[in-house]
Amino acid sequence: MKKTIISCLTLFSVLTYAQDKMITKTGTVEFEASVPSFEEVKAKNESATCVFNTKTGQIASLVLVKGFRFKVALMEEHFNENYVDSERHPKATFKGEIMNFDIGKVSAEGTKFTMKGELSFNGKTKNLTTTAVIKKTMNSFIIHSEFDLYPREFGIEIPSVVSAKIAKAIHVTTDFEVK
Repeated sequence: MKKTIISCLTLFSVLTYAQDKMITKTGTVEFEASVPSFEEVKAKNESATCVFNTKTGQIASLVLVKGFRFKVALMEEHFNENYVDSERHPKATFKGEIMNFDIGKVSAEGTKFTMKGELSFNGKTKNLTTTAVIKKTMNSFIIHSEFDLYPREFGIEIPSVVSAKIAKAIHVTTDFEVK
């Protein structure tokens, strides 16, 4: 009888803990560095991983750099070989927290929260603070954020011959539906 009660309590605590962590492996990370009158500089990765703890507000995401797809294959090749060192630094990560996260405040229309953490990309790490809009659906949460990054902060040199064709600030959009 005692073993049965302990087993039930252990199972309940594991199930409760597991429900606090939600995950996706099909998140989207997009970036755009286009400037008017020049070719579009835009890429998308649809296989980003994100883990979100609804109890603590902790969030972590990972994206494989070589997973970014451009409209032009040559642009993708230049991105991986000339601008970022995707062989030496194959992934970009974010580890942080949704500040003051309260699951009860999240609505279907979306609730804004401040998200703080560390973004690591191309061998460099930078503190990042942005707004995350979190929407509640029937069985999931959708986490959306947008922010700007500057290539220089991540050791990315833009040659002067193409610098007029690439925006100074790279606009990044992330969307994760965690279940």
